[in-house]
Amino acid sequence: MKAAPFGYARARDAAHAVELLAAANGYAKVIAGGQSLGPMLNLRLVEPDLLVDVRTCPDLRGCRDDGETVLFGAAVTHSEIEDGAVPDPCDGWLAAAARRIAYRAVRNRGTIGGSIAHADPAADWLVVLLLLGAEVDVLGPEGKRTAALADSVAGPFLTTLGEGEVLVGIRIARRSDRVRYGYRKTAIRVGEFASAFCVALDDPERGESRAVLGAIERTPIAVDDLSAVSDTAGAEAFVDAHVPGLDAATVRLHAVTLRRVVRDLDGTRHPA
Repeated sequence: MKAAPFGYARARDAAHAVELLAAANGYAKVIAGGQSLGPMLNLRLVEPDLLVDVRTCPDLRGCRDDGETVLFGAAVTHSEIEDGAVPDPCDGWLAAAARRIAYRAVRNRGTIGGSIAHADPAADWLVVLLLLGAEVDVLGPEGKRTAALADSVAGPFLTTLGEGEVLVGIRIARRSDRVRYGYRKTAIRVGEFASAFCVALDDPERGESRAVLGAIERTPIAVDDLSAVSDTAGAEAFVDAHVPGLDAATVRLHAVTLRRVVRDLDGTRHPA
């Protein structure tokens, strides 16, 4: 199957993209890497009248490091993070996480902002950036606003982006030298969508200790009390309570992933 007919416009910058969306005659969608939207177009799961391409917008391709935080332009690609072409506020952990996204061909085109705007609950960046307490910058007809990523995800494949708004940046705070990370992802084949996915961090200097559980067909869940999920029984009880309706085998798969990621905090800094 091929995509339904649509118009195409390339934005000069983020403000121009907002203008193009406002002037669109019908349903308009923003496209950057197209790694999620492209297949959806071909399957006719979405049929926009206009695609607004922001991939080459210079203000979405940059990255700003102010010492305390790093602001990633929404069109920065996974491979640029993987290759260290942009600053890593997590001392290499973001690069290691990027390396686990799909395949290199996908990472060359896919963007961090596109992944967040798509809001797939199994997507690597959504789970990782929720763990890191990221903020997003959004530009729309009423100007620019900043919000916590956690407040910007309304459900699976659903965000709080308003009509005519464009995600323009993702801001991540630097972690201390004492931070430890945990990362576990289970998939049928390397590069495929995760069947179970969990990440965790412990940063005593910043007073942060939490995990985020993804790939659960709903908005990823934060785990704020890691001591309660340090063994299999506690992890199973947590998953069963927060993700009702799962069969016993699926509960155990997520619980084992959660327990192992908490165990990883003892010494693991990067994904294995």
